[in-house]
Amino acid sequence: MAKRALITWGGWLGHDPEKVANLFAGDLAQAGFEVTVTDTLACFDDAAALADLSLIVPVWTMSTIEKHQSQNVADAVAAGVGLAGCHGGMCDSFRNDVVWQFMTGAQWVAHPGNDGVEYRVRMVSDDPLVAGIGDFMVKTEQYYLHIDPAVKVHAVCDFPQVDGPHAANGPVAMPIGFTKMWGKGRVYYNALGHQANVIDHGPAHEMIKRGLLWAAR
Repeated sequence: MAKRALITWGGWLGHDPEKVANLFAGDLAQAGFEVTVTDTLACFDDAAALADLSLIVPVWTMSTIEKHQSQNVADAVAAGVGLAGCHGGMCDSFRNDVVWQFMTGAQWVAHPGNDGVEYRVRMVSDDPLVAGIGDFMVKTEQYYLHIDPAVKVHAVCDFPQVDGPHAANGPVAMPIGFTKMWGKGRVYYNALGHQANVIDHGPAHEMIKRGLLWAAR
């Protein structure tokens, strides 16, 4: 039976959702998945169809979702379907939906300095998800996240790089790449990906490719 992935994109266009969706689609197709790409959340209306998937990849930022849609996804993942995504496309998707935030493991709250902050991505586990990748530098948004304490962290970045009220708390190692379980389903998140050109090459791309494949059942 073929592995089937659903990628859905939309929301704020500044995050290149179509380009990011197509990047993920290419990676998954190369790995042997049958991939469906859509630009509507209506794909979340059919609970039975979601339950037959191997992987769900949301690429939506600052949008809204109906309660039955987020619950259908949550039920599918709890039953074993994987969930994976990046940046605002997964952890700033639906600010009004706590089920989504609970399932995904984090919610964006700030990016001090906005775009163009230079910082190091540091590996902090020896998990196969990051083994051999090594630390690397990026120049992009640096996400400050509210994090589920249950997540397993694989990579971090250090705050503060830019001054602000958060700096009064001293140094913070903020998760960039993490995994968690939601019932029987695997959840992977990577905070990089402000635009497609941040994650379409090098170690950032390798991290996310591994995460997509790890999450899929």
